[in-house]
Amino acid sequence: MELRRRHSGATATATTHPSRSRILASDALPLPIRHTNRLFSALFIFSVVFLMRRWRQKIRSSSPLHILAFSEILAIFGLLASLIYLFSFFGITFIQSIISSNEEEVDFASDSKPSACSLPENPKLVIETLPESDDEIVELVVMGRIPSYLLESKLGDCDRAVRIRNQALRKITGHGLEGLPVNGFDYNSILGQCCEMPIGYVQLPVGVAGPLILDGIEYYVPMATTEGCLVASTNRGCKAIAESGGAHSVVLRDGMSRAPAIRLPSARRAAELKAYVENPANFETISLVFNRSSRFGRLQGVKCALAGRNLYMRFTCSTGDAMGMNMVSKGVQNVLDFLLTDFRDMDVISISGNFCSDKKPAAVNWIEGRGKSVVCEATIKGEIIRRVLKTTVPALVELNIIKNLAGSAVAGALGGFNAHASNIVSAVFIATGQDPAQNVESSQCITMMEAVNDGEDLHVSVTMPSIEVGTVGGGTQLASQSACLDLLGVKGPNPESPGSNSRLLATIVSGAVLAGELSLMSALAAGQLVKSHMKYNRSSRDIASAAQ
Repeated sequence: MELRRRHSGATATATTHPSRSRILASDALPLPIRHTNRLFSALFIFSVVFLMRRWRQKIRSSSPLHILAFSEILAIFGLLASLIYLFSFFGITFIQSIISSNEEEVDFASDSKPSACSLPENPKLVIETLPESDDEIVELVVMGRIPSYLLESKLGDCDRAVRIRNQALRKITGHGLEGLPVNGFDYNSILGQCCEMPIGYVQLPVGVAGPLILDGIEYYVPMATTEGCLVASTNRGCKAIAESGGAHSVVLRDGMSRAPAIRLPSARRAAELKAYVENPANFETISLVFNRSSRFGRLQGVKCALAGRNLYMRFTCSTGDAMGMNMVSKGVQNVLDFLLTDFRDMDVISISGNFCSDKKPAAVNWIEGRGKSVVCEATIKGEIIRRVLKTTVPALVELNIIKNLAGSAVAGALGGFNAHASNIVSAVFIATGQDPAQNVESSQCITMMEAVNDGEDLHVSVTMPSIEVGTVGGGTQLASQSACLDLLGVKGPNPESPGSNSRLLATIVSGAVLAGELSLMSALAAGQLVKSHMKYNRSSRDIASAAQ
């Protein structure tokens, strides 16, 4: 992504690549944007009033309307110029796309895949013509005469490139890699978007828990994991929820965030930029600039924080059915370029300043939310708790207070007031093609349990403020992950209601977490955890023999 910077000084200028320069409506005059807007608005009003008065005089005097004086010609030109500017700036999408014709529109509703195995070639490649024999090419890779990352583009065959790279790695390292399969995978589907320099793929079992009754609908939840007992435990929680009438969910917020780090000459100047960005009167203008990046990304708000003369601006926007990190980053870049017009002394240190906060536990996500903020709840009948979960309501309530609440507080947990939410989140994320690293913030969860109906039943809930999921883009388009999304009924974008598929996926994740929390807490309350893991999470193979 292009990053424009302006350093301190009155004569500082922005640097951009020539091929990436943009033509904006606000570039009509070399003035700050607010002055340009006022100028063209005044020109429009003056031209209309002047022409209306002139034409009224001609009608009264029976003069021909088509005979124009020089002043009338100037007024017509002024009217047309102001109309073009105002329309292009204030929201005509197709005119905006013409004015910014070199802006790339990321269409997240597209299911297109790479048509051929090709990547940009390096003109400095030592070997211009490759030999036909795979063994000879392997030797060239081992000797360093052919960069491994260029195999796909030079061979035009992704499968062959992976085999050659795998063989070269075996020779270089001396390790056999016998257990790493190469054949049977569509490497064209990951080219340029999921994984670079592949040497094979890892086999991971996928189990299913369910039916999970959520908001009156049955779901069978795919879980990719190597932890024994996890799927079985979640499945038991689903059974308890189903026999008690099902769970219910609500999405509180839906918005992805990105927070660039900006440095200014002084704290006072940083405060001025903060005041400008957070001023409600400027939000419409900023959102118009932000929203040019995508037809799905819509700015929701900006919150700022200062650290000395450094300013962190946390932009939050809707992203349709995409998880949305690239979408929000493009919108933020548009705004940064726009702000440079009035704040020439700002220095963009990074498009991400960790106030977002991505792939790290952070209080800002716990409080403000990131992605989808979801609450899922269920009331479990006492009889079901005794028969299916093998424990009691008082035991679960007491354990939740001592373990999930007090114990997590003693540990200084940040969003970790739960038993094992990350277990379920990780398993569902991997199965459905989400970014596994975002399990860090997506697993922030507080589990609540309390006795209801005169102590006979249990009300249990999970509150998860930052579930970051999407049903398009990234790994969701791979065959296996796409099949798991299809199993849940959320494959791809929802053309009728953009964003509804990703929100539904987030509620399913929270429902699965609810089931997992309920079952594990019951096992702990009943003292069955060690016994169940010894039964389901221990290999019957001879470990010593397997290691040889």
